[in-house]
Amino acid sequence: MSPHRQTRDLSAARRIVIKIGSSLLVDDEHGTIHRKWLAAMAEDVARLCGRGQEVLIVSSGAIAVGRRHLKFADGNLRLEEKQAAAATGMLRLAHAYQEELAHHDLTMGQVLLTLDDSENRRRYINARNTLETLLRLGAVPLINENDTVATDEIRLGDNDRLGARVAAMVSADTLILLSDVDGLYTTDPRRDENATVIPEVYEITPEIEAMAGQAQSSVGTGGMVTKLAAAKVAMSAGCRMVIANGHELNPVRRIEEGASCTWFIPKGTPRSARKHWIAGTLNPTGKLIVDDGALKALKGGKSLLPAGVVNVEGRFQKGDAVIVVNGDGTEVGRGLVAYSLKDARLLMGHKSSEIEGLLGYRGADELIHRDDLVLS
Repeated sequence: MSPHRQTRDLSAARRIVIKIGSSLLVDDEHGTIHRKWLAAMAEDVARLCGRGQEVLIVSSGAIAVGRRHLKFADGNLRLEEKQAAAATGMLRLAHAYQEELAHHDLTMGQVLLTLDDSENRRRYINARNTLETLLRLGAVPLINENDTVATDEIRLGDNDRLGARVAAMVSADTLILLSDVDGLYTTDPRRDENATVIPEVYEITPEIEAMAGQAQSSVGTGGMVTKLAAAKVAMSAGCRMVIANGHELNPVRRIEEGASCTWFIPKGTPRSARKHWIAGTLNPTGKLIVDDGALKALKGGKSLLPAGVVNVEGRFQKGDAVIVVNGDGTEVGRGLVAYSLKDARLLMGHKSSEIEGLLGYRGADELIHRDDLVLS
């Protein structure tokens, strides 16, 4: 397979986030769910899962479904009316997803997120752990912005960017944005019959952003501008992203078969981007001193277990960045700690099997997981 083709090959993906726009899933006039389309999407998801790939779904549509059931008039809704519509709409939406996925023996887990969940370190870690656990157990997470509690100040505003935040959160390598457009055009296709889809983008330049300003979607809160904002988030996290038209049945399969779309290709991988973020962006708030046995294990690619820690210093909470040093005080690495300072002090020097007895609950086996650790 050529390098060019490989960058667009969905079968090479390990973890895929699929964002589904409202116009694909819900009849705006009647608030009914397009069950035939959803059934075909479930087929796509089942095919990916059958290949051993992990899939997360970020779905719009809760407000569009709920507003009709609550008999709201046409036009813009007040914030509290949107929240009420989301409360009833998400219930019906999740039920429809579960029914269709169940035909393929797939289990769905619903997760509602706000912007604060992706920016507050403790909430970020908790959300990431929940999603990772669902995936490990073979479930398909269904994610939506938590419209029932979000306010204008904390709303992400559109699910394109939510999809990108989720992709970054779980270190996904592929983000699929399905909506009513089939990619980024050179000019506005509604005004220029010679407009063409750009097949691949490797950098979001001012010229690319100018194209987005001329090719906005007319449906939903998101347009091409928000899709490029999502691309920036995804690419910075080492995640490739594709914009494709989702109106036809089995849109993911159509991408694999060569449907018109735009791929955004990052320079790095999710792993390299996450390691760079840990090593160079976060400010450490504590220090873990390790023994020679632990140091040898870390250099061998292992995680940092409580048994290998001889002392802890600083003021840190779960999910904070800390420095790892040897007995001489020399920095040997940096990572994200799985426990607070108080709990780490209780655990240091003890076996992982003793964690539940010491803390009263069963937490992570590691103080720092190897995926959250960068050696100096």
